[in-house]
Amino acid sequence: MRILLVSSSPHKEKSHAFLLAKEVLKGFLSSVKIEALHLSDFKIEFCRHCESCHRKIMDCPINDDVCMILEKMLHAEGIIFASPNYINQITASMKALWDRSSHFIHCKRFLGKYVVGVVSSGSGQDKTVLDYIRYYAHTCGAQYTGGISSRAPINKKKAEKAINLGNKLILNIQEKKVFPEQIKVIKGFKEYFKSVIQMRKDDWVEEYQYWLNRGWL
Repeated sequence: MRILLVSSSPHKEKSHAFLLAKEVLKGFLSSVKIEALHLSDFKIEFCRHCESCHRKIMDCPINDDVCMILEKMLHAEGIIFASPNYINQITASMKALWDRSSHFIHCKRFLGKYVVGVVSSGSGQDKTVLDYIRYYAHTCGAQYTGGISSRAPINKKKAEKAINLGNKLILNIQEKKVFPEQIKVIKGFKEYFKSVIQMRKDDWVEEYQYWLNRGWL
């Protein structure tokens, strides 16, 4: 089982978001393969909306580290997105990464995956940020195991909740847990993009073929 932790704080290992995410990892079995990425270690440019990745899947003219990160996301069964709260939103580096993953949204590349959100802030008022992480997971096809947030410093009660959330993530993956209400939302997004893919089939050649290959059209 592979779990990918994507952390977007510029403070990396010292950040409260990452420290809280590490508590989530304590809820894992010893056999779980964990990889942690700090986005500040990588070059991540803004999306130019050239649509290259829709015409040819995972093809991007920008020479940076994004495609490598996206490949790691594709190969993980569970993904933890950890971010500090910047004006009631994820950090710019996380948003830039997600903007570059629009192919995942078009083709629901997270189907079968589970996502966890981890957020830290000075106030502890982080619902909007966790809601956005959940929204991104659903648009890409993933189910959302849950989220946790904490003001700094992290107390014992929050740490225990984080460990329980990690355990829940592993169980969801093992049992292939189905959340009916989430599946309904994911299917709604999929139905919307079905019409978009059909409309743009002559432009987005490989994405259209992806849908055909899976019998979605």
